[in-house]
Amino acid sequence: MKRLLDKTLRPLAIYALIVLLLSIPAYYFIVDRIWINELDKHQYALRDKIESRLSKLNLPDSTIEQTINIWNEIEPGFILTSHPTDTVIKDSIYTSTRFDHFLQDTEQFRSLSTSVRINHKYYRLLIETNMEETDETVTAISLTAIFFFLLLLGGFIFLIRRLSASIWQPFYVTLNTIKKFKLNSDEGISFENSNIQEFNELNDSLGKLLIRNVNVYKQQKEFTENVSHELQTPLAIVQSKMDLLFQHPALTDEQYTIIESANTALTRVSRINKNLLLLARIENRQFAVGDTINLSLLLTDLTDILTEHLEGKQLTLEKKIQPDVSLQTNTVLIEVLINNLLINAIKHNIPHGRISIELTTNQLRIINTGTNSLAEHNLFRRFSTTSAINPGSGLGLAIIKQICDLYQWQVNYNFINKQHIFKISF
Repeated sequence: MKRLLDKTLRPLAIYALIVLLLSIPAYYFIVDRIWINELDKHQYALRDKIESRLSKLNLPDSTIEQTINIWNEIEPGFILTSHPTDTVIKDSIYTSTRFDHFLQDTEQFRSLSTSVRINHKYYRLLIETNMEETDETVTAISLTAIFFFLLLLGGFIFLIRRLSASIWQPFYVTLNTIKKFKLNSDEGISFENSNIQEFNELNDSLGKLLIRNVNVYKQQKEFTENVSHELQTPLAIVQSKMDLLFQHPALTDEQYTIIESANTALTRVSRINKNLLLLARIENRQFAVGDTINLSLLLTDLTDILTEHLEGKQLTLEKKIQPDVSLQTNTVLIEVLINNLLINAIKHNIPHGRISIELTTNQLRIINTGTNSLAEHNLFRRFSTTSAINPGSGLGLAIIKQICDLYQWQVNYNFINKQHIFKISF
């Protein structure tokens, strides 16, 4: 998953890189053409200067050829042809590569073939300029431009990151505040003010939304607690009446079957009511922290109590319990947690299956065989069904999660190799 900054910065960086790659040949070509044009202008200026100086000498025709020969010997890069003509020679500008005897290397030259007028006659003049230094200059200018372009791009990226980090800081503060907020906590939530209007509007909207949700949550919570408390006494009365009916001597078999079915439903309702009350007490933190509990001994005792249930489904129990593992927790809650885990392992098992209990100093693992994975998205939600094969009230795992949250333990579930694995990290 990518950050928002990276998603905006990456297209900009790619676009800048494409522009850079396209600009390198374009920049080199433009600078090279400018340089060649300047060379051509310089060569025409030299032509005019040579023609002016030779004309000012007012040499007689008899000495012109001798002067031309001397000129060609002492002026490298200039070749003046000593064959006069009465017509102007057409100018020609071109680039050539040839071997330079003086430099003993193959060099590239920019040449101008033109004519100069001496004593009312035209002579052919060839001006050659070595372009190797030109190429080096163009290359140096291009590399310098590329360097500053990259420097500009790097600074651009750096500034965007710094500015974005500063601009988005209120957003991350708000996000961190929301992450720490718990719906069942009595602590309120407040957001820091920002000098950015959009973030202030976001914080204001989030604050109003959370206040509404907290109020709705408290109302639902109070309703659940009140209903559970109010149902406790009537359920106990109905249960006692059911027990009296079971003992009535005039019951027929049909009546007994009906009463037994009603008693089963009543028992389930009573269990749900007790679980809801337990959840409410856990959320309200009505349980004391308790003393240090020897979890190793407690696990051994609780598994011995469930021996009858294990034998009923012909399950094999394996124990890998590290001795003298202690926890600072409430005895009632840890017993509820372990019982729910073990009952869940028995419920979602197969005939002649296996249950493995592994306890170390920092984690507890309950592993049992099974056929299908539990619905992980509904795993710890209240009144949700995690298995279509063995449906339940949907409160057992919710209680486990609530207890783990209370003590800041981590509970995880995996289904690997036809095995349900519940792991609690202390």
